[in-house]
Amino acid sequence: MSTPAPAAPPPLLDGIRVLDLTNVLAGPFAGYQLALHGADVLKVEMPGTGDLARQLGADRQLSEDLLGASFLAQNAGKRSLTLNLKEDEGRAALLRAVRESDVLLENFRPGVMDRLGAGREILMRENPRLIYCAVSGFGQTGPLRARPAYDQIVQGLSGMMSVTGTPEVSPLRAGFPVADTLGGMAAAFAVAAALVRRERTGSGAYLDVSMLEAALTAMGWVTSNYLITGRPPRPMGNENVTAAPSGTFRTADGYLNIAANRQRQFATLCRLIGRAELLDDERFAHPADRKAHREELRAEIEKGLAERTAGEWEEILADAGVPAARVLSVPDALGLEQLAERDFVRTLPFPDGRTRELRVLGSPFRVDGAPAAAPAPPPLLGQHTDQVLAELGYTPKEIDAMKERGAI
Repeated sequence: MSTPAPAAPPPLLDGIRVLDLTNVLAGPFAGYQLALHGADVLKVEMPGTGDLARQLGADRQLSEDLLGASFLAQNAGKRSLTLNLKEDEGRAALLRAVRESDVLLENFRPGVMDRLGAGREILMRENPRLIYCAVSGFGQTGPLRARPAYDQIVQGLSGMMSVTGTPEVSPLRAGFPVADTLGGMAAAFAVAAALVRRERTGSGAYLDVSMLEAALTAMGWVTSNYLITGRPPRPMGNENVTAAPSGTFRTADGYLNIAANRQRQFATLCRLIGRAELLDDERFAHPADRKAHREELRAEIEKGLAERTAGEWEEILADAGVPAARVLSVPDALGLEQLAERDFVRTLPFPDGRTRELRVLGSPFRVDGAPAAAPAPPPLLGQHTDQVLAELGYTPKEIDAMKERGAI
C-alpha cells in the first residue's frame, strides 16, 4: 500500500489579511507580493472609478473597461471591495474591516488619511495589532513630505538619472518605473518584518516607507563611493566603474555583456577570443591599468568578438567561467527557458471571462523549492464587495442600503 504524499505546507502568509488602499504602482506592487504568498488582500477602491491603474496601459480598450494592463499586472490574487471613504458609512465599514485585518497599506500623500477621518491613530485604536504601512514619495516627515511624487520625480531627485546614460545623453530616466518598484518591495519587506515582531510581542507597527530613500538605498556603490571617498559619480553608459573589461560589447550580430572582473576571468576571455597577446600589453597588465585604458581595451576585445555571434560567445564564455550574456529584448527575456523551467510567468484566466489569456509575473523567490501558487485573476471593480461585507457581518439589506446611499 503506497504512502500518501505529504500535504503541501501552507503559503508563508496564509491567514494574514491585508487592506490595500493603494493606487497605481508602489503600493499595489507591495500588496501583490504579499498576495503571491497567500495573504488575503482586500483591494479597497473608490466606487465607480477604482484604482487609477485600471485606466492605464498599452491596450486602450482594456483601460476603457477599467482593466488596464497596469492594473492587471499588480493585482492578481486580490479581492476588490468598493468603499467611499468620504461617506460616514464607508468609513465605518473600513473601521470594521480594520478590526478583522492584520495589515493596512496606503500610498496617499501624507495627511490624506487624517483628513478622511481614518488616520493612523484612529485605525490603530480600533486594532492595536494592526500593521499600518504608509508608502509615499518622501516619507511622512521632512520638508518634502507633502510634495506629489511619481516615479520619474524620484528618479531625478535621488540622483539616479544623473548617473544613467552617457555624458552626452545624461540625465536619463531608467526605462521602467524602478523607484516605484523599489518602494513597493521595501514596503513588502517592512510588512513581513513587522509581522515577525508582532508574532513575538503582539504589538502592531507603523511603517513609514520613503520611495526616495528606497531608491538611494538601491544605488549601492554609486552612493557608497561618494559617502566614503567623497568622489561624485558620473554617467558611464554601460561601463562598470569598479572594473574593466566590464560592460557591453559588440559581436558579429548584437551586444554581449561581459564582466571579467577578476584576473583569471580576463585571462580566459583573452585566450578564448583569440587575443592572448593582450595579456602582455602593459596598458592592460593590472586591473587599475585596464580601468584607465578601458576604451582601448574595448576596441581590442571587440576585434575578437566580431568573429562570432552574441549567442555563441555567451555559451563559450559562460561555460568557461567568464560572466557573459546577451542583451535581450523584453519579449526575448520573458521567453527564456530558464524562466519557463521555474514557472515564473503565470497564465491566468481573464477576469471578465473574455477569451484571451492573462500572463503575469510570479514571485521572485521560491519556498522549499516550489514557486508561489498561481493567484486568482485580478478582480473586477467591486467584484467582492458584497462577499467581504457579508464576512464583516453586514446583512444583505444593509448592503443594499449602503449601495443606494453611495457608500459602496
